[in-house]
Amino acid sequence: MSGVRRLGARWRRRRPLRTRLALAASAAVALVAVGVCAAAFFVIRYELLHQLDLSLTQSATRVIQENRGEGPQVVAGECRYLSAPACAQIVPADPAADPGEPYPLPVSPPVREVAAGKRAPYYSNVSRFGQPLRMLTTPFGDGRALQVALRADPVEKGVRQAAVLLAGVGGVGVLLAGLLGYAVSRAGLAPVARLTSTAERIAATRDPRHRIELPAGPPGRQDEVTRLAASFNTMLGELEQSVSSQRRLVADASHELRTPLTALRTNAELLARGDRLTPAQRERASAALGRGIREVTGLVNDLIELARDEEPLPLLEDVRIVDVAEHTVATARTHWPQTPFLLDVGAGAAQAVRPGVPARLARLLTNLLDNAAKFSPPGTPVEVTLRTYGSGGSAGGLELTVRDHGPGIPAADLPYVFDRFYRAEAARALPGSGLGLAMARQIARAHGAELTAGAAPGGGALFTLTFGPQEPARGGGQ
Repeated sequence: MSGVRRLGARWRRRRPLRTRLALAASAAVALVAVGVCAAAFFVIRYELLHQLDLSLTQSATRVIQENRGEGPQVVAGECRYLSAPACAQIVPADPAADPGEPYPLPVSPPVREVAAGKRAPYYSNVSRFGQPLRMLTTPFGDGRALQVALRADPVEKGVRQAAVLLAGVGGVGVLLAGLLGYAVSRAGLAPVARLTSTAERIAATRDPRHRIELPAGPPGRQDEVTRLAASFNTMLGELEQSVSSQRRLVADASHELRTPLTALRTNAELLARGDRLTPAQRERASAALGRGIREVTGLVNDLIELARDEEPLPLLEDVRIVDVAEHTVATARTHWPQTPFLLDVGAGAAQAVRPGVPARLARLLTNLLDNAAKFSPPGTPVEVTLRTYGSGGSAGGLELTVRDHGPGIPAADLPYVFDRFYRAEAARALPGSGLGLAMARQIARAHGAELTAGAAPGGGALFTLTFGPQEPARGGGQ
């Protein structure tokens, strides 16, 4: 038995899903068709025999009424013909009382028992005159039994014809079941076939721009397979976007690295011929080489930071945002001595705590402050504001803004300021790689916050870092 199960499982694995679904649907419909035909056959057979038995009952009633008080005798014996009346004979319980002429119908011990009142009336099938007969044996009264018989071959012929007809109908039903099963499997699995074809085409061409064609119809009335195809199309869109972003990242990183690497190679070649350089030239080449190394190192570190999608859970701790803001503002004042940095902390914001990594949050604010200072004219302030919003005080929402008084962000550049390596026309001559704002947004999202950019009232750029309300601590129980 286990070997048969293994063979069946191996067969199912080797057969395509369409074939298995067609066979399952065909088998179900064929089983129903065969069952209906079988039920119809038994109903027709029962009705034909029932009609014959009713005819025997009516004949027996008529014989009893016409021959009441008669002794054992043969009442009618010509039932060998279809047009003849039923054969009828009266049989006594005692064989010694039988008439002299032979009985045309067989007399068996159960017949004597019916005559003696020891057995109930019954129907039986016998053969006489070379023909099948249907016979009824019933009490006649006073120790006698009446046997009535009719030819049964018309009924048997009708049963055979019904069997042949229903077998043909069943065969046609099985054939139609197979065709319908194949059609159902083909139509039902058409989106799966398209999905498979698209996946194979993507695997062969490595091009995620292909999509599965979906049938027309309202989105809310799609079946499960169509929704699967739609989900696969959505996944392909995300994959295409991811591949495009990856290619763009590689291209942009290559472009950004080309210039400092060329400068590094040039300075390295100059230092290799140091005996031909004056001490001042060697010093300038060494300084340029050091700056190039720092620039490439910073760019590589930024790329590594951007490759991190989320913060490691073991490093998370409760961080007072005001402490991070004060630290980063103090550091920015050292790095940008010509730019005043103003920090304004609102009521309730000083106690606001959020889970996070302090170093990463400091990197986020540092990038925002460096970006603001880079675009601020000398002597104009960079304003940092920390406020709470909503109800709940320090446990409510928290908002930190960084505003400069520079030229602001052009409307055409605003949707792209957080893209990797994106640099507006006004920023191409300024130092930087175009990764600072992209890294700031990634850090914000990793901490459950949202970073947005916009135009400040009166001019300049305004960056807003928004933290949602603090979730209450969950107490544990024993």
